[in-house]
Amino acid sequence: MVHLKRSATSHGKRPEFLSLTLLPGRGMNLFQITANVPGRGEISVLKSPPVEEAARQLTGTGKDRWGNLNHSFGGAFLIPFSSRISGELSADGGLVTTSWHGTTITLPANSGKYAVHGLLNEEKAEDLRTIKTAGGQMETAVIHAGDFGGHWPSLTDLHFRIALSGDAVDIQITATNAGKSPEPMAVGWHPYFSIPSGLRNQVRLHVPAERRALVNAVDARTTGEFEPVAGTAFDFRSPQGGPLDDSINVNLSQLDRTHGSADAWLRDPKTGYGLRVRAMSPQIQTMHIYSPRNDTFVAIEDQFNYPDPWGAEWKGMDTGMVTLQPGQSVTWRVRLELF
Repeated sequence: MVHLKRSATSHGKRPEFLSLTLLPGRGMNLFQITANVPGRGEISVLKSPPVEEAARQLTGTGKDRWGNLNHSFGGAFLIPFSSRISGELSADGGLVTTSWHGTTITLPANSGKYAVHGLLNEEKAEDLRTIKTAGGQMETAVIHAGDFGGHWPSLTDLHFRIALSGDAVDIQITATNAGKSPEPMAVGWHPYFSIPSGLRNQVRLHVPAERRALVNAVDARTTGEFEPVAGTAFDFRSPQGGPLDDSINVNLSQLDRTHGSADAWLRDPKTGYGLRVRAMSPQIQTMHIYSPRNDTFVAIEDQFNYPDPWGAEWKGMDTGMVTLQPGQSVTWRVRLELF
């Protein structure tokens, strides 16, 4: 576990970040973030259990096989793909086989008949360095992911830079093809942003997306079709944000960018709290929004790729998987700001 912290400097006059906790043995999961909110005091930005409870759950066995419980709290990073991938299921139901540019890729079937949320859940970070900065602290690390346990076409190194200041949490991940063959690459994450008041019915959400990916009502698979969000319950484009009327689990895309970033935000008026989530990398094509009706979090997932990116339903559309030739890199960057 790595813990970065800073002292509040505004004497409660403005919101500011105070600390963050990382799990280097679990793919650098950004497990906890705390902030000070005027009139409210210290709050948890992410919904996550105490460290001791997480350690009890993260056993690598049972429900945590393949590291699955890593993306059930905090902010797990999803690499080398986000969302789900379908394919041919093995006879024992344990593996999914698909194809990328004629290369066979076999993945753990860690969610029924699908591979979901990448291959980083049990990867361990190395070369950890905590660096003091003018506004707080920064952590750098590398994960030599190799071929992700034999599941990916080439070798990958992941360089992390996560900086804490009063004004922002800056997260940057650079994926480099360290092997000798081309490889597909996508980066995303799965942050469970808390609703501090616990009152979901008064929360407002803003997402600068023009359309949603349609899914089959029977098995929730993408159809390859889109629907404009205008006039639907998935339209969160208003400058005042939109309400969370019901459970939501939707992939939104065609993002509007301002000064190069696509900015979503979550506001909890009862607490006087707002969190802006800024997608800084142009490769971030989608935002997946997940928030169960009876829970107190909203996941705003900035991702390179669409769900099931190699599915035939997309009919050759660019679904966000970046091709890295040997030696090439791509960077995912997201910034969190309080307001």
